[in-house]
Amino acid sequence: MIKTGYGAWVRAFESERERRAAVGDPDWGRGARLPAELVRSIQKFQVGEDGDGSALRGKADLAGDPVYSEAVRLFVAEEQNHARMLRLLLEAGGAGTLEGHWSDAAFVRVRRLLGLRVELLVLMIAEVVALGYYGALRDGAGDALVREVAGRILADEERHVPFHCLRLQEGLAVLPRPARRAVTAGWRGLLACAATLVAVDHGPALRACGVGRGAFVARTLRSSAWMARAMSGGPVPAPAEAGARV
Repeated sequence: MIKTGYGAWVRAFESERERRAAVGDPDWGRGARLPAELVRSIQKFQVGEDGDGSALRGKADLAGDPVYSEAVRLFVAEEQNHARMLRLLLEAGGAGTLEGHWSDAAFVRVRRLLGLRVELLVLMIAEVVALGYYGALRDGAGDALVREVAGRILADEERHVPFHCLRLQEGLAVLPRPARRAVTAGWRGLLACAATLVAVDHGPALRACGVGRGAFVARTLRSSAWMARAMSGGPVPAPAEAGARV
């Protein structure tokens, strides 16, 4: 059973929901200038963000901590808001969304194979890759609306990563230290493969933002070092510290 309380994370998610409602959406009416390589790339990420999270919510319920379950529901709601904003961004640029994509379908199937720990380990790969991707868009995209949307999503993802690290730390605590290290080493290996696939698939969009394929993969791996330590028993940032730590 989970020993660490998740009340602070629930409050952080709720506080962000209230702040988001007060601030409102970006100004979609100003439109967006989206080159073809960004359209194709954002469409694929929009598919990945768009889901009901039913499998994750069901596994969270089985974990036996109703506070954690509520935090997961708030997390899923933020992911759904990302999909909504990306859809509206594409519409502002005169583009539509995709019905689906093979990479997202494969990713979802792998996530649902086993229990909560495996689901979160696979989900964490997507979250860490997303940090690099949205960071590239925020810092290098030529359109102001793209940069604003990417910045909003990135700020959420920077909170999501420590949240999942905490649950994985608790889930892996039952394993001996060498086994925990083996799991996190394997996770970083899979992350390297996923980052490479994304760098190849989204290479034109990354280049348009001033980020080369090799640099994207290297940055993603460097950013994951503290996460692996956290999952193995190291310090996990509190909600208020999450963005600064990531």
